Amino acid sequence: MRQIILVFSTLLLLASCSSENYDDKENESNTIETEEQPQKRKFPSALEKGKFFTVGEKRMMYGGEDSTWHFDVSNLTLKEENFHFGIGREKFHALIQPEYVSIKEAEKDTSITDSSRFLFVNINGDARAYSVDLLTHHEIINDIVGGEPIMAAYCVLADLGAIYTRKIGGKVFTFGLSGYTYFDEQVWNGLDGFVFWDRETESTWWPLIGKAVSGPMLETKLVEYEKQNWEDITWADIKAKNIPSVKVLKSGQKMDAPKTWVKFSDEEIQEIIKSL
Repeated sequence: MRQIILVFSTLLLLASCSSENYDDKENESNTIETEEQPQKRKFPSALEKGKFFTVGEKRMMYGGEDSTWHFDVSNLTLKEENFHFGIGREKFHALIQPEYVSIKEAEKDTSITDSSRFLFVNINGDARAYSVDLLTHHEIINDIVGGEPIMAAYCVLADLGAIYTRKIGGKVFTFGLSGYTYFDEQVWNGLDGFVFWDRETESTWWPLIGKAVSGPMLETKLVEYEKQNWEDITWADIKAKNIPSVKVLKSGQKMDAPKTWVKFSDEEIQEIIKSL
């Protein structure tokens, strides 16, 4: 499994993911990539690998060796032929109970230099620092900062990260990596981007267009957290803020796949959708 993850990570370093919510950086990167006309690479087609199949009247997408992990994508708005990989859920440790160290302890880490990049969040006086280097391994960190449920997400080659709210329609969602990337020739120069999923409804989401693309939450927007509360900065910038209480994401974290998790009932999902 570890070898599969390493191979997938290496290949994804050659792909690109982003979000339409990344605004200024996306516009700048789009301009550069359009001018240079980057060569697209060939990635494993999920459709050709048999990752899509029909069970009864449902169209399914492979989610893992456990058949209960497959995704019901009967209402998928994306094209099956544009999906790549399909290694299954939980291959990346999208943390749901992240651990931290103090800034003093983090300063002892020789892998962190003043130029090391972080996503820094400060909500209601609660400050967190997510190393971009660690985010390339986890891709998603589910967290609660200052009482607010948020998600820190980072896309590798596009070199873009963002903080999203996990509160949708008054309910808190938990996100992970589906094991797939997706491309659209009309989005981000046709380069690949990660496909997320949420545990509570098992909908799939594509951050490049900022919304759910299958499942009960179809077409629901993925909302970026208020920009004044987070920024993409260096370790030197964080130290200069002089916030002794800042919590720094701990390295070396792993996560065993939960055997069960809370799912919203049909009634709860309908209430969420009505409130949007």
